[in-house]
Amino acid sequence: MNLLLLIIIFTAVGGVLSVMAASVFLLLRDHHRNAVLPHGISFAIGALLAVAFWGLIPEAFEKIKPEQFQSLSGTILAGILGFFVLEKLLIWRHCHYGRCEAHGDDSQVDHHGHSHGHGRVKSAGALIILGDSIHNFVDGVLIAAAFLTDVQLGIVTSLAVAAHEIPQEVGDFAILLDSGYSRGKALFYNVLASFTTVLGGVLAYFSLEDLHDSLPYFLALAASSFIYIAVADLIPSLHTKTDMKTSLQQIALIAAGVLLICSLHGIAHNMEI
Repeated sequence: MNLLLLIIIFTAVGGVLSVMAASVFLLLRDHHRNAVLPHGISFAIGALLAVAFWGLIPEAFEKIKPEQFQSLSGTILAGILGFFVLEKLLIWRHCHYGRCEAHGDDSQVDHHGHSHGHGRVKSAGALIILGDSIHNFVDGVLIAAAFLTDVQLGIVTSLAVAAHEIPQEVGDFAILLDSGYSRGKALFYNVLASFTTVLGGVLAYFSLEDLHDSLPYFLALAASSFIYIAVADLIPSLHTKTDMKTSLQQIALIAAGVLLICSLHGIAHNMEI
């Protein structure tokens, strides 16, 4: 079979299959989903931080020379600051003369026309789609690189990508639903973002050497987006409940997200992916 066709098929499998597997979350009834959602947010925090610090950042530094370490660190810093500015723009875009869609229905407006609500969490949905698109694009590049090295390695790599994406996609669904997206829109945007895996694979097939030098910086930007979302948007939302039982559940689920991603990363590494 043509190598380009194989790359297209397996990048689609690596991206879309994980989304469809994670979409089972959307089949839950509303009251069950609302009960599970806070736990999904906690799990997502652990998964996002683990993907960033255990996977993306180390891999980015492995692909550059020591003299480039500072520029790559600067890219991560610039990415975090850039996502802060982008989120500000998203919030300002939806807030005008006291009407603030980004803050949801429960926001309050004082007599100065300033809105107070959950804008940080609501705008996280747009950022998670953007960050996921970057991450999926890089996954596509990695799958294509594996296929260009060896077809069997490419197949195993695409399956490993699908496996490690499933828990992250469940977290993404939780974030999108918590950000006010309907189930249909959450599924649509996650599937749309997953197709950047195919885009990354096709572009890598035609210009892998040109993309090779930029790949660490794509990884750094994806990592910075996940770090920002976890730390700036999601962790503050967990502080609304401070009882001991809920706090211990949050810590346990964050740890579970970290451990699962690290375990899957370790399995992939042992398979020489």
